[in-house]
Amino acid sequence: MKKTRFGVSLVATIALLSACGSDSGNGDGDDISVITFADAGWESLRIHNAIAQFIVEEGYGYDTETTMGSTPITVQGLRDGDINVYMEIWTDNIRELYDESIDSGEIIEVSMNFDDNEQGFYVPTYVIEGDPDRDIEPMAPDLQRVEDLVNYPDVFPDPEDSSMGRILNAPSDWAVYEDIAMKFDSYGLEETFNLFAPGSDAGMVTDLVRAYEDGEGWVGYYWEPTGITAQYDLTLLEEDEYDEEQWEEDRTTAFPPNDVTVAVNQHLPDQAPEVVEFLENYETSSELTEAALAYMEEDGLSEQEAAMRWMEEYQDIWTSWLPDDIAQDVLDAL
Repeated sequence: MKKTRFGVSLVATIALLSACGSDSGNGDGDDISVITFADAGWESLRIHNAIAQFIVEEGYGYDTETTMGSTPITVQGLRDGDINVYMEIWTDNIRELYDESIDSGEIIEVSMNFDDNEQGFYVPTYVIEGDPDRDIEPMAPDLQRVEDLVNYPDVFPDPEDSSMGRILNAPSDWAVYEDIAMKFDSYGLEETFNLFAPGSDAGMVTDLVRAYEDGEGWVGYYWEPTGITAQYDLTLLEEDEYDEEQWEEDRTTAFPPNDVTVAVNQHLPDQAPEVVEFLENYETSSELTEAALAYMEEDGLSEQEAAMRWMEEYQDIWTSWLPDDIAQDVLDAL
């Protein structure tokens, strides 16, 4: 997701980015025929890509494409001009790289896609409240805060060590892995829990879905908006309100606010000013994003199909981003 995910080999990525730059007229020239979007591998980004690409193609007449790679590689592609648009940058997770890119003038932040996202330790809500429809009794009715977990290892047993509970971390190559590991130590959870890192996002999802469908205890790192948080009733365990000094010391606060922005390469305002004007108006929310993600989980739609369903359902939102004549062209195509 928001971290270094879906990485591809550096050699292959450099070759791909170079090809995009040479074929599309991107970079610092005035002419542009293809607008390239970043795909760092997670579902919500792909949905926002699909919405924006449909509008750019049908409303403004440009061809579009996507370039896939890890977050650092795609951000570098945006800086270099091989990628023109990034629809969902989780800025705090790459704060140093993002600030450097903005300060250098190589990329321009044009809008806030959403800023009401959350991340941290989640449990299925039935763990706390029960679920009468599934005959599930509350397992930990007094569980509210992360530090409370130390009292409930039996609710979240480690399948490989029956004497301890288990908390799922993020995969070890995600930037947030170290944050969760520090929280685990700072809250003293090592007394009664083991911290387990799945090999991938898919492994984390599989473990969560299995536990949820079986009505078992599960606790681990997750975030929203995602298709999983749209489909399943999960509760984010409480922490102290974010405080920068306390966060830097031991991570015993909520995660810092994470502005999820839309950014473009520095040359796009000259190359396609009308597209940039549209992107400056692009604003959603976690709730709106999860609505599209829910179409994928509940109806088995692809990201592109979910984006089209979202555009059908939320015409009042996206048409407000556009001049009337452009909005009508897109509506006709939709």
